[in-house]
Amino acid sequence: MKVNEIIKQVEEGVDDPHIFKAVFMAGGPGSGKSYIAKSRLLKGGGLKIVNSDDIFEFKMDKAGLDYEDPDVIYSPQGQEIRNKAKETTSTMEEGYLKGRLGLIIDGTGREITKIAKAKERLTQMGYSCMMVFVNTSLEIAQKRNLERKRVLPAEEVEKMWNAVQNNMMKFQQLFGDGKFQIVDNNGGLEDPERAENFAKVEKNIMAFISRPPSNRYAKQWIENERKKKNATLK
Repeated sequence: MKVNEIIKQVEEGVDDPHIFKAVFMAGGPGSGKSYIAKSRLLKGGGLKIVNSDDIFEFKMDKAGLDYEDPDVIYSPQGQEIRNKAKETTSTMEEGYLKGRLGLIIDGTGREITKIAKAKERLTQMGYSCMMVFVNTSLEIAQKRNLERKRVLPAEEVEKMWNAVQNNMMKFQQLFGDGKFQIVDNNGGLEDPERAENFAKVEKNIMAFISRPPSNRYAKQWIENERKKKNATLK
């Protein structure tokens, strides 16, 4: 995204319908959380996605490099692009936060301390936060791993899957029952057996991001921004 586009969004932040909302995504390998973040459950929310992997893949493609080849990823050039992608993501996130825009924060969910710190920072700014935990069985995670271009060792997939699973209850305690949603993605979005789960989660997400900010810091920020905006129109 171009810098001037971010600036425009920041200026319009006070009018953003989902201002002061943040949805954290978590899920193990092969869970499909990134796909779900951009699909039916969240595609109509107008939230800004914060994910350095998307930018990394874009920059690698632009450089003509294979972003799924470990040797390329960990080469000096690959790591340089990775660092630039993180810098770009950080700049975009700060721009979004300046306008208090609604966010989707995409991560694996292995580092609960990192997520807890991010949530605390957003909460102190006046944000309301929730988490969507995309869940699959280990069997499905291993199956999807084999379907990828870059196949990870089975033991690595199991290690990552266990780490995320072990954090599930901690995430529920961190966000609270009403703001912790589990999506069963063993069969995909179109699986009729899981339609009820998807519909329920979708309804809860839309209710959350559409609810007007209630935090006093958020209300004060909105009031000040509207005053500044009205002053410029006079």
